[in-house]
Amino acid sequence: MAAEHNASAEQIMQELEALKQRVENLQTELEQERARNDEIEETQKEQAEKVAAAQEKAESSSPDINVGGAVRFNYTVDDNDSDQKDRGGDFAFDTFRLNLDGEIGDVILSAEWRWYEYFTSIHHAWVGYEFTDDLMAKAGVFQTPFGVLPYNSHNFYFSSLYYVGLEDNYDFGIGSTYTPGDWRFDVALMKNDDRLWGPEFDGSGDTDTYDANVVGYNGNQGATEAINTLVARAEYDYKVNDKLTLKPGASVKYGQLEGATSAGDGDYYAAAAHLVANYDRWNAQLQYTDWEYDLDDPDAQFLNYGYYAGLYTGPLSAKALTANVAYTLPVEWGPVSSLTFYNDYSVIYDKNADYEDTWMNVTGMAVAAGGLYTYIDIVNGENQPFISGGTGAMTGDAESNTVFNINVGYYF
Repeated sequence: MAAEHNASAEQIMQELEALKQRVENLQTELEQERARNDEIEETQKEQAEKVAAAQEKAESSSPDINVGGAVRFNYTVDDNDSDQKDRGGDFAFDTFRLNLDGEIGDVILSAEWRWYEYFTSIHHAWVGYEFTDDLMAKAGVFQTPFGVLPYNSHNFYFSSLYYVGLEDNYDFGIGSTYTPGDWRFDVALMKNDDRLWGPEFDGSGDTDTYDANVVGYNGNQGATEAINTLVARAEYDYKVNDKLTLKPGASVKYGQLEGATSAGDGDYYAAAAHLVANYDRWNAQLQYTDWEYDLDDPDAQFLNYGYYAGLYTGPLSAKALTANVAYTLPVEWGPVSSLTFYNDYSVIYDKNADYEDTWMNVTGMAVAAGGLYTYIDIVNGENQPFISGGTGAMTGDAESNTVFNINVGYYF
């Protein structure tokens, strides 16, 4: 009996050990299954995060481009054109333009193409990147950072400086803008001008540009051009009180001249001191400018500028003063939201070769009405392109003249 009892107890112990081993095995398998499930969940989570990141990147990299533009017309009465005056002036097409502005990812893009009656031209086309909130760089065709920006005028005809490439001028280059606090600093290397097919010494395409570019001298089209121009500009935004803000600044640029022959080689500089003042609804702009082109040709007398499908003259060296004032009046007259009254005066003097002074005074009003923007200008000038003296105005001795002009533009 005792032997049988011992055998039975031993069997029970063996069964208990086997059962215990099975429980341990099941626990191990359960832990392994849980680990596998955790691993699967982690993998699924990582994949979901990757998909979300890819979607976010794709969405952020999708082009966000705004398409805009304008179409503009002029009505002009020229005091020097008796036939035109007799028929009551002329209406004419001014320009159609197409604008593309926006971002692709972190890259900023801006471009504008213009169609005129006699030519088509790029206005600007650049890409940029903001490294920080106060530091931006750009490359392409953009406005040369010189003088009062963005315009040293309020009217349709700009100032006299525009016609010698020193206002609203565009070139191919790279540049950056740094705005720490109340300061603004611009530096740029303008490699060459913005002619559609690039500078060409045979003169082709020299005049088909929106802005004024040096394309020759002494009447020899294609004899010289400006290249490798370094530009620097500084401006301080001083808030005197709640109504008055002053922006004093200075600009300088220096570049090379490259000729079709060595006689057309040389260098040039331009420097300006400028001030913008805003008081309540008033705006004032002042600028003094000095420039000189030094060609190796000792017989050089004047420069040739190409713009608006024409070839115009300009002095090798000169000084200029601009003084502009404007007052903006908000109104609620149907679609009309504001009227801006202005008087812009500019004079170019102390020219080389004792050329006569150039001056222009524009008194006018700009009317904003929804998508319409209209300039109404009375322009008086002497030795001023488009006003007095023709293509040789800046180096001629013409009578003063008056032009009445209305430019109506629809902007979209």
